[in-house]
Amino acid sequence: MRWVPGEGPVSIHVSASGLVNESCRVARAGRLYALRVATTGSQELGLDREWECKVLARAAAASVAPAIQCCEPAEGILVADWVPSRAWTAVEIRQPDNIHAMAQLLRRVHALRIPQPARTMSPAAWITHYSAALGERLSAGLQAAADARLTLLAASPMPAAVLCHGDLHRLNVATGERLLLFDWEYAHVSDPYWDLAGWIANNDGSPQFAADLLASYLQRPALPDESARLRLFVWLYDYVCLLWSELYLKQRPGTVCDGVTARAEQLAVRLKSASGSRAP
Repeated sequence: MRWVPGEGPVSIHVSASGLVNESCRVARAGRLYALRVATTGSQELGLDREWECKVLARAAAASVAPAIQCCEPAEGILVADWVPSRAWTAVEIRQPDNIHAMAQLLRRVHALRIPQPARTMSPAAWITHYSAALGERLSAGLQAAADARLTLLAASPMPAAVLCHGDLHRLNVATGERLLLFDWEYAHVSDPYWDLAGWIANNDGSPQFAADLLASYLQRPALPDESARLRLFVWLYDYVCLLWSELYLKQRPGTVCDGVTARAEQLAVRLKSASGSRAP
């Protein structure tokens, strides 16, 4: 009642319990709102809720995020207008029209003006952050494969850094009258390929899916070097997600986290199968 606009009683329906947030649908004074409550305030997981509030102001004004009514990072509270929507299915994500729609949404996100001071990250910075928080190394083979790809990435031309959402998966995309993005707490300034890689990796996209997304984003067929560069980013995104998963599980010993455990195992297998060569 303190955070939701309006007067009078409220009704609250818990709609989702995620890994770091709990989401509710709240009705008050004839209006519906989405209330997100942080279930963890850990900086170790890479969340920056204070910068998220600044980003959301830009994103909502550009109609790529719901209108925000209240954002209180210290309290872990976010209240937005309720957006009737549903998530794409795995089949729908791969439909050509939806690949194109997602690519154009990312172009709009990446055109947003960056709040200052900027929160700038890179694949190397994420790996350093999570490795330090984890306090232990993953397999030497995976670390060597990551180092090799970071070296290749550093030698390739980098486009201008942009505002990235940073956590693109299908549950963070509203597919109602227009596409909107939820949960911007991992937002940061980086290479635009990071968001493309996140959408591909989190949806277990095939090489053809990646090629179609990149071409639609570039609005032209990708050059060989651009396609190779995206493959580097996809592998590194998977590696960062594996580090995040291992850290999340380490912070919750004895807790049942079947989904995170299964994903970590899947990522480890996928990374190892692709890490036999230093070439992208």
